[in-house]
Amino acid sequence: MTPEQIPLLIGFIVMALGSVAIFLHGDKRREFRHHTQFHSLVPFIAATAYLAMTLGTGVIEIGGTTIYFPRYLDWSVTTPILLAGLILTGLHEHPRHSTYILPAIVLDVIMVATGLVAALSDDPTQKLIWFAWSCAAFAGVLYILWKPVCDISDELGGGMKTVYRGNLLFLTVVWLVYPVAFAIGPEWLGILSGTASLWLILVLDVTAKVVYGFVATARFKALPDGSPEQTRRYG
Repeated sequence: MTPEQIPLLIGFIVMALGSVAIFLHGDKRREFRHHTQFHSLVPFIAATAYLAMTLGTGVIEIGGTTIYFPRYLDWSVTTPILLAGLILTGLHEHPRHSTYILPAIVLDVIMVATGLVAALSDDPTQKLIWFAWSCAAFAGVLYILWKPVCDISDELGGGMKTVYRGNLLFLTVVWLVYPVAFAIGPEWLGILSGTASLWLILVLDVTAKVVYGFVATARFKALPDGSPEQTRRYG
């Protein structure tokens, strides 16, 4: 086993076990069980990507840099799921406000796709342009989460507001490290070696998918029985 395969194999094991653990730990009440399903599905998808990368599937060297295509495919699926669950929480499950979900997911997918284009670019100027455009899409996602969705959540108030605020802060802090990891990794500045970059991304992925999944579902379990509308009475 190569040094690069070790963090990938560990990622597969942790994600697979984390998926099962979150499902067993999560809230099974009707009004919150879809969040448990979201958060247990995310690490299962990530485990699939880590298994593929461990086996070398979709791992290609371009211009002396190793590109892990399953990683970007994973992010393009799992981050929209996390966003959908987070925004639903902020909107207190109100369907009339659900129009914020689609633009956030579209911007998120653009962020991941342009990040991949930046990694594939050999020209330094083009790499910088695509990286900046990816960050612009990311800024759009953060704006939706922290401005309109936060405003609605604050207006509705109650326990769901507390859950949203906590989950939003957690996920934002973790997600902000990803562009830094890309910039200092072998895809761009090369400050970190390929192996060190894999370990850093592993820590971020486990935090954003497994640890966050446990924290988020634990917050839902702390809410009283009843619909999200009813929980506002107890906030």
